[in-house]
Amino acid sequence: MTGLRVLAVDDELPALEDLAYLLRADPRVDEVATARDGAAALRLLDRAIAEGRPIDAAFLDIRMRGLDGVVLGRLLSQFASPPKVVFVTAYEEHAVDAFEIKAEDYLLKPVRAERLAEAVRRVAAAVAAPEPARSQPDTIPVELGGVTRFVSSSDVVYVEAQGDYARLHTQGASHLVRISLATLEERWAAAGFVRVHRSHLVAVKHIEELRLGSGRCTVRVGGTEIPVSRRHTRELRDLLVRRARKGRPD
Repeated sequence: MTGLRVLAVDDELPALEDLAYLLRADPRVDEVATARDGAAALRLLDRAIAEGRPIDAAFLDIRMRGLDGVVLGRLLSQFASPPKVVFVTAYEEHAVDAFEIKAEDYLLKPVRAERLAEAVRRVAAAVAAPEPARSQPDTIPVELGGVTRFVSSSDVVYVEAQGDYARLHTQGASHLVRISLATLEERWAAAGFVRVHRSHLVAVKHIEELRLGSGRCTVRVGGTEIPVSRRHTRELRDLLVRRARKGRPD
């Protein structure tokens, strides 16, 4: 694979220059273009496509004058061959936007060189790798009035620990099964389930809302608000923006 061609966008010149400097220092990056606003970024991206040398990834500030980074990211996602998007911002509250746009990563300012290097690694891997095949959903047998039926992992919204048992919550129903939450966490990781609390496992695709505020984090899943422990908050936010890419099981 040849080196990456990337675009850095920030309306604050010192921040833009620092980001471009760090990107140029990464051996996986061949070229770094810069833009001071969203409109200029779109013109540059269009020109690169016309020249047959499309941009592989765009590193976007969020709060910019005019076309902000979230709007720009949504526009880029509509491209026939969209560049990978990495948000670079001083604000944590846009993580859900990044999740919806299927951004590769979400970096907080001030950007540390090692954290940016990890984002570049993810971009390089995503550019080089074909989209993975979607795995078949796992099923778990449950007893209902003497009848055994099978509940698919794809139908489960979240899982709640209840002692040695786990309660599987689907849309409009719940099923108690004798299996530990830790076992399900490992077994359903590839199906897009993530541990958010010692008592809860949630399906990423069913997350309706992520709330951060007053030192507390919660997610709304299937109409239910579930607490996210402090130790899982950053992991969850990072996981949302990493895993929610088109064609990837979530």
